Amino acid sequence: MASSRIDDIIVSPLHQIRDPRGRVMHMMRCDSAAYDKFGEIYFSVINSGFVKAWKKHLKMTQNITVPIGSITLVVYDDRAESRTCGVVEEFAIGEDNYSLIRIPPLVWYGFKGVSRVPALIANCADYPHDPDEVIRYKENDERIPYQW
Repeated sequence: MASSRIDDIIVSPLHQIRDPRGRVMHMMRCDSAAYDKFGEIYFSVINSGFVKAWKKHLKMTQNITVPIGSITLVVYDDRAESRTCGVVEEFAIGEDNYSLIRIPPLVWYGFKGVSRVPALIANCADYPHDPDEVIRYKENDERIPYQW
């Protein structure tokens, strides 16, 4: 498990089994440090050069990995009670840096597609999607100190 500068973010390098036919890419196990409970798994695709940001879940924990392509994932902690309030952190994840990033509730995140091919983002969340438990800002919102 790698460290993060933001409290409660867990970064876990993931295992791949490669052979001439292709590969198996592990994501989540019930005995993983990032696993809490199952809510849903969903996939998102982002095209190269595009940004999907900003989002903050009130209840849901995100467990994000990128099995195809690559992204820059950015997280921002504005939790007033957090020791790391005000910290922004970037993660480069994808096929060549295959990792799982656990994002707890109340932490902002967004991502940019940075590979030549569209990136496939897999999310194993601990809470089923509920549009009433998410807050969204536009990608250039001045309340988040980051420029895409």
